[in-house]
Amino acid sequence: MAQLTDDCFAFSGPLMPIAEAERLIAERVTPLAGSSRVRLASALGRVLARDVVASIDLPPFMNSAVDGYAVRHGDLAADAETRLWVTERVQAGASAAAALGAGEAIRIFTGAPMPGGADTVFMQEDVRSEGDHVVVPPGLKPGANRRLAGEDIAAGTTALAAGRRLTAADLALAAALGVTHLAVRPRVRVALFSTGDEVVTAGKPLGAARIYDANRPLIGALLQRFGARVTDLGILADDAKVLRDALAMAATDHDLIVTSGGVSTGEADHVRTAVEATGRLVFWRIAIKPGRPVAMGVVPGLAPEQSAAFVGLPGNPVAVFVTFARVVRPLLLRLAGAQPEPLTAYPVRTAFAYKKKSGRREYVRVSLSVGPDGGLIATKHPRDGAGVITSLTETDGLAELVEDVTRIEPGDTVGFIPYSALTG
Repeated sequence: MAQLTDDCFAFSGPLMPIAEAERLIAERVTPLAGSSRVRLASALGRVLARDVVASIDLPPFMNSAVDGYAVRHGDLAADAETRLWVTERVQAGASAAAALGAGEAIRIFTGAPMPGGADTVFMQEDVRSEGDHVVVPPGLKPGANRRLAGEDIAAGTTALAAGRRLTAADLALAAALGVTHLAVRPRVRVALFSTGDEVVTAGKPLGAARIYDANRPLIGALLQRFGARVTDLGILADDAKVLRDALAMAATDHDLIVTSGGVSTGEADHVRTAVEATGRLVFWRIAIKPGRPVAMGVVPGLAPEQSAAFVGLPGNPVAVFVTFARVVRPLLLRLAGAQPEPLTAYPVRTAFAYKKKSGRREYVRVSLSVGPDGGLIATKHPRDGAGVITSLTETDGLAELVEDVTRIEPGDTVGFIPYSALTG
């Protein structure tokens, strides 16, 4: 279970800056304990629990980086062609029978071990073959086209550090070192449900004044991208007792509870009330748009030692997406024991004007294009309501407007975060 105190996210101000929310998560949330060993093929996206230390050099021996001819650079003329006798042919997986002698060359292929005495390789397209001899041009630097033993990773060094969320490239590196299993952190167990009498699960009849629930599929997919084990609890009615019971049950065997809807100040928004009745709601407004009504706290389970972190997201899908990226994402990574993965905003020029309030961070959905000078230009989606899902599907990412910015004009530089970075 998540080890959380009632006040782990405590904040004294009425409207929390997003940077403060991230700081509290980083400082006060403890990663889940324990680890397990999994096969390399099952480790993608998992968080590494222990360092992977190289037991061999990578590559394990000096080898040719190209198809060509291995030579001794000291045999080469400085300003004229050199004619060398080709004594042998060495393919990958084999070794030369003898060391290279003066005036000799060996036909070699990519990955084959460098023969003794050889220190340089000519690419085959740069030389001229003459029977059992090869003529090589002048000017090649010593050591060209060879890979040194251990130049990628030296034996005894850390190849992959604990806390790394494993990528396909990481698995390739582990495999190249002969690793078959990795120690990984537990997957975060997340309980997910939507609230609201107006939402209906897709596939069921859509009654009057009802809408299909887009939030649970959205949140569930995002959680899975970060390696969470998700329990979909469906849609809960706007009933305080039902919500209280559901939260307590979910906190019993989950590390995190994520809801959508019901955390504003409306009379029918019961999630805040239910959390405050059973646990502790330490903040419910963040200085961010879209998505200001975000609740965060701790919910106890059915036993005293059981508790789960709680995040209540807004009801509009775009606000859900933005607040997931800025609140749930860092919390999920922290619980999983992952190294910090800060979101980097890349500079782009705007093709739109925009006004905003000071003191809050805003995210504008934009598409990118290449300008006449080769620079990237951000164009705002024409519809920016928090419920317009096509503003996510028809754009490339978010323009981030920081707290002290109040106005954007065409040609200004702003930060851009691609959706790929936000979704893991």
